[in-house]
Amino acid sequence: MTIRKVAGVDVGSVSTDVVILNQDKEIVSYKVVHSGANSQRAAEDAFREALALGGVERGEIAYVVSTGYGRNRVGFANANVTEISCHARGAHFLFPETRTLIDVGGQDSKVVHLDERGLVTSFAMNDKCAAGTGRFLEVMARALELELDSMGDLFFEAKKELTVSSMCTVFAESEVISLLSQGNNRNDVVAGIHMSIARRVIGLLGRHGLVERLAFTGGVAKNRGAVGAFESLLKTKIMVPEEPQIIGALGAALIALDSCGEMPEKSLPRSVERV
Repeated sequence: MTIRKVAGVDVGSVSTDVVILNQDKEIVSYKVVHSGANSQRAAEDAFREALALGGVERGEIAYVVSTGYGRNRVGFANANVTEISCHARGAHFLFPETRTLIDVGGQDSKVVHLDERGLVTSFAMNDKCAAGTGRFLEVMARALELELDSMGDLFFEAKKELTVSSMCTVFAESEVISLLSQGNNRNDVVAGIHMSIARRVIGLLGRHGLVERLAFTGGVAKNRGAVGAFESLLKTKIMVPEEPQIIGALGAALIALDSCGEMPEKSLPRSVERV
């Protein structure tokens, strides 16, 4: 059977990500867009742009799997799968030695434990509070009058770590402003912010703790300071993908490829052509 191409669509609270794979499990193209208020439209826009970037026609896509909190809103998907399974699959594909996965997105964070086959053995999520998420970092950057992209570098310029004790984003913002008004060095405050995020997420490790090796994914993994904070607290080297934000979509695409392999070519759904 000749398999054409497949796609994974990860609809998150902040970004919607699409990955297109060929039958050799090579990434043809990917696209990340802002989810906005209309997740269905974001999925369609990201999918269309990923197709254009890869020079792929819609008719070449044999199967689409959606994931993320808005997975049920992707009308052109053939199936939807939970984000835990998709993130685990994507991380294990890139780093087969992964046994613990930390994923920190815009408005949630999760810790997933995997076995040697990449199957999920346990997981924990923080999806009720912005603390320990990308949103938390955005609010702190605003309080510090910094560009978000620059915060990670300042972490490594700190002389000491100031404690940011509040886990509530609103109270933490007030705490950061108070630390600055007391004359504390901004870099030291930045270090405290990153360490507070890391401690919050590490608390999700639970009874299983850290099982080597550790992979870090999600938009926050692009932040060098966040990586440094986790490595400092966990005393281990962390594996970070080149593009950590698309791992859920990558896992969804890999599952889509599995689905193609289980079906005769003539029965492959073509719903993507009706978007």
